[in-house]
Amino acid sequence: MSEPEKHLSRILDPRSLRGLAHPLRIQLLRALRRYGPATASQLAERLGESSGATSYHLRQLAAVGFVEDDPTRGKGRERWWKAAQQGTSLDETLHKNRDPEVQGALEVFLYEVATIHTQELNTYLGTRHDWHEDWGSASDMSDFTLRLPTEKLRELTGKVHELIDSYRDTADTDAPGAERVRIHLHAFPQQED
Repeated sequence: MSEPEKHLSRILDPRSLRGLAHPLRIQLLRALRRYGPATASQLAERLGESSGATSYHLRQLAAVGFVEDDPTRGKGRERWWKAAQQGTSLDETLHKNRDPEVQGALEVFLYEVATIHTQELNTYLGTRHDWHEDWGSASDMSDFTLRLPTEKLRELTGKVHELIDSYRDTADTDAPGAERVRIHLHAFPQQED
């Protein structure tokens, strides 16, 4: 049984958020995190983009530390990229930052993440019959409505993150039947009708 890979996460600050907040950059980082190291040409083919565009945006991501060269791969002029971290989270002060550039970048980032979450869920729903029936009963699409002040919501999401991390740190990745599992957490205020 192999050891679980260390999960490094990046907390976004104004500079790194502005560097990441572009739909193609978010898609490139997601592809490197999911599928592992790749060249700009491989990523272009996977994402249906030009290699010039993927190469440019990979360099922009590298400038703010999201991706880096993978020196264990490639030969000659072939440049391989890998994700520098496996996760991203927001510094909560970004929501209070009054800089219009930061707020614009935050909007792009949040909407792109929401789009990715929707796509992933729709893909699962469209392919759920391809999975063993045990996966259907183990999967979850619950929703809850609570009345909480902000400090209690912050506490709740912190506890959920800790719980998820405790499962990340297990060595069950090689267990029979283990599959990659995506967990989306959405917690937000809602107007009362």
